[in-house]
Amino acid sequence: MCTATAVAGFVPINGCMTIAHGKKGITKPNILFIIADDLGWADTGYHGSSIKTPNIDRLAASGIRFEQHYVMPTCTPTRVGLMSGKYPSRFGVLSPAYGKIFEDDTITLPGALRDVGYHTALCGKWHMGSPPEYTPTRYGFERSYGYFHGQIDPYTHHYKTGVKSWHRNDQYLEETGHATDLITREAINVIESESDKPFFLYIAYSVPHYPLNEPEPWLDLYPEIREPSRKWYAASVSHMDDGIGKIIEVLDRSGKRKDTLIVFVSDNGGQKSWHSDTEYQGRYADKPHSVLGDNRPLRGWKGDVYEGGIRVPALVNWLGRLVPGKIVSPVHIVDWLPTLAELTGYDPEKNPNWDGTSVWSVICSDKDSVGPRTLYWKTPNAQALRRGDWKLVVFYKTGKVELYNLANDPYEKTNLADVHADTTAQLKSVLDTIASQDR
Repeated sequence: MCTATAVAGFVPINGCMTIAHGKKGITKPNILFIIADDLGWADTGYHGSSIKTPNIDRLAASGIRFEQHYVMPTCTPTRVGLMSGKYPSRFGVLSPAYGKIFEDDTITLPGALRDVGYHTALCGKWHMGSPPEYTPTRYGFERSYGYFHGQIDPYTHHYKTGVKSWHRNDQYLEETGHATDLITREAINVIESESDKPFFLYIAYSVPHYPLNEPEPWLDLYPEIREPSRKWYAASVSHMDDGIGKIIEVLDRSGKRKDTLIVFVSDNGGQKSWHSDTEYQGRYADKPHSVLGDNRPLRGWKGDVYEGGIRVPALVNWLGRLVPGKIVSPVHIVDWLPTLAELTGYDPEKNPNWDGTSVWSVICSDKDSVGPRTLYWKTPNAQALRRGDWKLVVFYKTGKVELYNLANDPYEKTNLADVHADTTAQLKSVLDTIASQDR
């Protein structure tokens, strides 16, 4: 799915533009990786939503859309999978987590890219370790700005317990303004910085995760939405989309757009609702978030191993390099480290034992898939396995086992575990083998 015309620094391989490694002066592409927080399957314009996302939609139209891009059902696990190329359960991470997560010798995505000449920067949410020891600059980021913890108040920038979280280069910092605007502004500063290195810029927005508090101009876009919290949600997504548009404008203005690979993805499916009388010092006690994300027609919500919790909007865009289209074969968040390693020429000194696999050959060709895939999820309540079109779900507490054929039943309505008992038993054996490698 790549163009075949040669450009400076690139050579066509199997019809695809890729880096000509090992030659002095060859410039690698900038990499811009944008991740939304709790964005549902049906919450982008290009998936038919009434939420206005014109900039994301343009990236989708001029890029490659992933029809089956999988993540983990909550935030920290997805981010750990992205950064390590491994299932987060390999680190004992099954849900939002703190403390030390990565082993000292873990190969991380920013660390790998730094080793092949990239300037690495984080703007936004970290949530993969606790300060002061386990912070972004310890794990490969040369520049960091945003917040350490899980979700923060968009204006005070404090975590739900009231502790400070905003920082620059791992040192606490007081800032004023909406988190979306601050993250966008810093991302623009990184892009505009003078450097002889390509950049890896990881932009982790705080929205549309609760608590939501949006300026009037964004709320005014949705007079037709009567449910207040759904209006806040829609406004926050459009606010983020506008930030993404500003970032793209800077790439265009600086002449860096055609040298930049852009990935956009959500960290998990949309959350159904939220309310707390005490978190964020009670500021949202009288503002129940009764209606938030929309994962339809997929089943389930954030936290579930059903498709609505783990299958998300995702795309890759490289203007002038990737031919617009879509990929229908399954892709997992753990695939991005090996994929970007292949693209940039990173070759680990020892076997990294990644659970992911490079999907670059699928992205830049008409190849349908990298071959048979077995994908795995583990949460505090359940495990799931996908092999081919079959998906197995096992619940710990009840012992209930469910089996779905996603080709025939993409919305997981009919449990075939008893009807296909042999398949259920085979997949359960595979699941147990994969899970045995967890911490």
